[in-house]
Amino acid sequence: MKAKILLVDDDDGVLAALAAALGSEGYDVAVARNGREAIEQFREGHVRMALLDLSMPVKGGWETCERLATLHPLLPMIVITAQPDQYPLAVAAGVDALMEKPLDLPLLLRTISELLAEPVEQRLARRAVKPPGTRYLRAEA
Repeated sequence: MKAKILLVDDDDGVLAALAAALGSEGYDVAVARNGREAIEQFREGHVRMALLDLSMPVKGGWETCERLATLHPLLPMIVITAQPDQYPLAVAAGVDALMEKPLDLPLLLRTISELLAEPVEQRLARRAVKPPGTRYLRAEA
């Protein structure tokens, strides 16, 4: 079994599709439907990465990113959104990547693999740069 990924989205269809795709790649997937559930799932342990939607009830995506970063400063995080113009906020939040919907699944899977393989020293160096090296991902037209 590969790394455990925390998948957070309030859309059951998106959760099911992404959980199936990640599971077929060998990842262990923990699912949450809002930010509060995400924090609870994270505290249960062994999460190596978080994929989060921005628009969620209870606790939104940016607030959840901030809390997860407090709990684990080196946790790789990818924010997934249908909202335009979120990249500056992603950079400010220090997330590793922002991916716009519709999702490009091969690009998402490749990015997950690259971020999980990234040495801690490299992640620290990338995040120390101002602004941090946040990737901007979107499907090719």
